[in-house]
Amino acid sequence: MPPLRHRIASLPTLVVPPLALLCASCASLHRNADQSDEMRPQAVDPLTGTGQLAVSAFRSTGMAAVRQPFTTIRTGLAVLWHRPREIVTGNVPAEIIPQPQPTEIPGTPEFDKLLDSKGIPLQEQGKVSFLVDGREFFGEVDRQLASTKKTVDVQVFIYDNDDIAVRYSDLFKQKSQEAKVRVLFDDLGSTFAHRAAPETPAPAGFTPPADIASYLKSGSEVRVRRTMNPWLICDHTKLLIFDRRTAILGGMNIGREYYSEWHDLMVKVEGPAVGSLTKQFNRAWRKAGPFGDFALFRKPGEVQRPEKIPDGIPVRLMRTDAARGQRHILNASLLAIRAARKRIWIENPYFAHDETALALAAAARRGVDVRVILPARGDSTIMDVGNLATARDLINAGAKIYRYPRMTHMKVMICDGWAQVGSANLDTLSMRINRELNLAFSDPATVKALENRVFLPDFRASKTIRVEETASPIAPIAEAVADQL
Repeated sequence: MPPLRHRIASLPTLVVPPLALLCASCASLHRNADQSDEMRPQAVDPLTGTGQLAVSAFRSTGMAAVRQPFTTIRTGLAVLWHRPREIVTGNVPAEIIPQPQPTEIPGTPEFDKLLDSKGIPLQEQGKVSFLVDGREFFGEVDRQLASTKKTVDVQVFIYDNDDIAVRYSDLFKQKSQEAKVRVLFDDLGSTFAHRAAPETPAPAGFTPPADIASYLKSGSEVRVRRTMNPWLICDHTKLLIFDRRTAILGGMNIGREYYSEWHDLMVKVEGPAVGSLTKQFNRAWRKAGPFGDFALFRKPGEVQRPEKIPDGIPVRLMRTDAARGQRHILNASLLAIRAARKRIWIENPYFAHDETALALAAAARRGVDVRVILPARGDSTIMDVGNLATARDLINAGAKIYRYPRMTHMKVMICDGWAQVGSANLDTLSMRINRELNLAFSDPATVKALENRVFLPDFRASKTIRVEETASPIAPIAEAVADQL
């Protein structure tokens, strides 16, 4: 997910500080502040954008408090607890209470039983295939739309208003004439995205819609809802479901960056696990409706679970959701890192979570092959400097840190024979506060496929970061801010 788009300067002064602090890892403090005139047609004009942002901020806070009182209270308590906790964790020389190394090795049945015992959601069956970069992901969306007969459900953090978003809006609108189409996107994330253009220029004569929700609904049967943002916290989930039989999840949103500019990953899932993903989408859809939290008291409709299919493997659907007290992704990640014997390979654009960094440093010191791929140039200066601060500590502990030559937005991890992919960054928001969705598995052939499709090519394409390259005069400030993102 990109952090908060950079054009925050025009916001009212009372709104800027909480938005900048609470959401900076949810949309972007983008480097592309000085867009050329030829790129500006990809973004709404400043006056319109400021008005939309004001409306979005009201919906995110005032309306959320009325419609989602339980979510607002629980999320607020999580924010008040976890942000100070991260400050403490980030300023101690080692883990406060050293964690013993689990005897269960990641990738073994024993490790999966350990995850079961720790309250991580149980495994389900699903066939998994990887979609690397926008060409594969959007190509698969095109194929699914062409063959889908009954339902299309789309949930993203950012539904942009550039030419790619308009193209897919037109496809969804067309499909809505023969199938039920629902689109759910994060209110703040998408509103910020509309205010900044991608790096590549728009086609000649293109004008972005001022309101992508209105554009989706105009002349079609598409149903559109926005997820609310109590305490300005985001729903960072990316999930598309076709006919309730095929799901695609991972790191990509709907927009130009994901289509052709950034390096990213989605996972196609078929089989029984899609039934659980459909239930999760339905829950988010009901909650985003006019009755908010109160809609969840009604019994949900039945979802027919797809049958097992050939080549299916055990998969585990993991969430972060502060309102429900879910930290599956963090808990499973820390267990896998602490239990790893041979390797921990990670690719992630934003690494500012101290507890994870401390566990990785401990693994490197005990001889584990710890490698982390970061983007050479991300979309947030603060997070880039924060990444380097994390890199410095890990290099000193014996880890290898790599710089991918362009923006990599992948969120991928392999620990020995256990792997996970999804939407979660390695920061406080994704680990403890935002709503996130990851998928984990330990099937040897699938882990090997992830290694071959992602890590080995990206290691070859990247350059190792030397410890002297991690110095920055603003590192202390950037690291303190990044710890809160």
